Amino acid sequence: MALLKKTPWMLIFFILIGGFFGTLMGEILRSVAPEGGVRNLFLHSLSFGINPPFTLDLRLFTATIGFTFRINILGFIGIFLGLYIYKQA
Repeated sequence: MALLKKTPWMLIFFILIGGFFGTLMGEILRSVAPEGGVRNLFLHSLSFGINPPFTLDLRLFTATIGFTFRINILGFIGIFLGLYIYKQA
């Protein structure tokens, strides 16, 4: 029996929440782990997005558009865990 209605918005929600908590756990583990291989593993993260932000100045108004995603290994694991939970719910 399904506990929740599977919609595309719920899938996006589970992916974002899984990625958020995974990345958060990676940052916490990185700060408390001793020097060595484990810390180096969690120190590396992928960053992609618009950097520096794009600025459009039309004298009447100025618009700045930009975003950056940073994700580490535990973030990827969190995303896959979110997908798994979504499929099981």
